[in-house]
Amino acid sequence: MKSYIVTAIWGLFIWLFATLFFVFFGERVLFTPGTKEFLISLLLLLIGTALLLWLVTHLYLLVDKSENAAIKFGIIGTMLGLALDTFSLANHQLLFPKLSYQQVIAFAAWLTFAYAIYLFIPTVMNLQKRKAIKP
Repeated sequence: MKSYIVTAIWGLFIWLFATLFFVFFGERVLFTPGTKEFLISLLLLLIGTALLLWLVTHLYLLVDKSENAAIKFGIIGTMLGLALDTFSLANHQLLFPKLSYQQVIAFAAWLTFAYAIYLFIPTVMNLQKRKAIKP
């Protein structure tokens, strides 16, 4: 049970970092869906998200050496983040007061892809770790 608390704390920090990024920079990086700027911005945000999640997952695996630690990290982090983002989106006017309604939709689109990445990268890293162990 103690290892799940550590994993949840890592997930909480990831959620907090991502949320604060959009609190401070969302106005500059989120654009109206359906525009060319939106597609370019979303693609760049997702590439950055994937790179950061790969790095954070790698760092997490230095702390948690248990079997399937990466998958545990992805699932618990995603569960925690989705629960917290339910409240952040429902209260977007308080948490993201500078964002327009269209930018909140763009943020929700990024969230959807980001959580898919949050599950995908740890799963791939877990599979790579298993292949490296098996001769």
